Amino acid sequence: MRTVRLSGLLSGALLVAALVACKQDEVNKVGIPETNQDPTSAVVTGNVFEPALVAATAERISQLKVPTGFTITKYADQLGKPRQLLVTSAGHVYVTDRTAGTVMLLRDTNNDGVADSKQTVATLTQAHGLAMRGNQLYIVTDRRLYVADMNTTDGTLSQPRLLVDNLPDAGQHPNKTMAFGPDGLLYLSIGSTCNACIEPNPEHATIVRLNPDGTNRTVFAKGLRNTIGFGWHPQTGELFGFDHGIDWLGDEEQGEEINLIKQGADYGWPHIYGKSKYNPRPRPAEGTYAEYAAKSTEPLLEYEAHAAPLAWQFYTKSQFPAEYQNDAFVTMRGSWNRTKPSGYKVVRVHFENGKPTRVDDFVTGFLVDNNRAQFGRPVGLATLPDGSIIFSEDNNGVIYRVKYGQ
Repeated sequence: MRTVRLSGLLSGALLVAALVACKQDEVNKVGIPETNQDPTSAVVTGNVFEPALVAATAERISQLKVPTGFTITKYADQLGKPRQLLVTSAGHVYVTDRTAGTVMLLRDTNNDGVADSKQTVATLTQAHGLAMRGNQLYIVTDRRLYVADMNTTDGTLSQPRLLVDNLPDAGQHPNKTMAFGPDGLLYLSIGSTCNACIEPNPEHATIVRLNPDGTNRTVFAKGLRNTIGFGWHPQTGELFGFDHGIDWLGDEEQGEEINLIKQGADYGWPHIYGKSKYNPRPRPAEGTYAEYAAKSTEPLLEYEAHAAPLAWQFYTKSQFPAEYQNDAFVTMRGSWNRTKPSGYKVVRVHFENGKPTRVDDFVTGFLVDNNRAQFGRPVGLATLPDGSIIFSEDNNGVIYRVKYGQ
């Protein structure tokens, strides 16, 4: 582990120079922004530590922990780097592999809880986010949005058709995700290009909304650094999301944020985080921190810094106990910049009266060897027709299934 600690009085140039002591790829991950020279009393600090990858052996998988009454098993493996998941009512499971540029189709033809059929049904460079509308599958890459017709019998796809070819460039956060809202429109998350900077493109660090045919794209909400996981509450129809916090503010800052996402709202990034806390760099281009905080929307809940929340899925089936109804499951891919790793798990977000109240562990145990190693970084998550859930991890290429009972 390497520690970088600098006074906020130092310039951005000196910050970059100090970070060169870290491995170059670690520096590239951060995307250190240019900053002004105004002094701040804040301390910029960061620890670089990423647990080593080890194999997902049967012994290690058997030690994964889930709540009493639940079981976890392998649904599929040898999948490369599986990311986002989408499940149809017929049980067809679509999986993106951004690195390979593919969309895979998995099927469990004998209903034994294990996928026994795998085929590539689309090839698109940087394929990542998935959404479904009727019998059409939407696929988003770093810059483009496609749609393909689904064969409802065997799950195969037609040749994807290009709908949008001018999505904002990727930068530090290329992994776009999307979902159709209750209004029938497509909501698409566009992350920031940097750790913390003033973006020249107003579509960065936002959720945008557009018609199913790709037209009429507008910014729905802004100041969202990287809200990969989001969804609508099944009862209230309100939109919630888990935003990634800013790096290089220490082990405990910035916490990941659960937001109630409303049209036209500003959630503070890059200047404000948490409960009206000020990010030392960059300073607001206009006005004061206090003025910017006054017009920013605070999160409803905060979670461990650097845990990296990805997929968000409300649970509406009946296979799990009734107390899980309308709660959300979220994958936490895990930190690379914290003394004690955070994330590397699946969590449950409890909701009461339509609002999140706390976050509890649901699947843990991927960290091993006293947190020095890991055998899974959870990414995508979806619910199967029988009510069990599946989630992917993109280090060992495994999809896991969690069900209640034997």
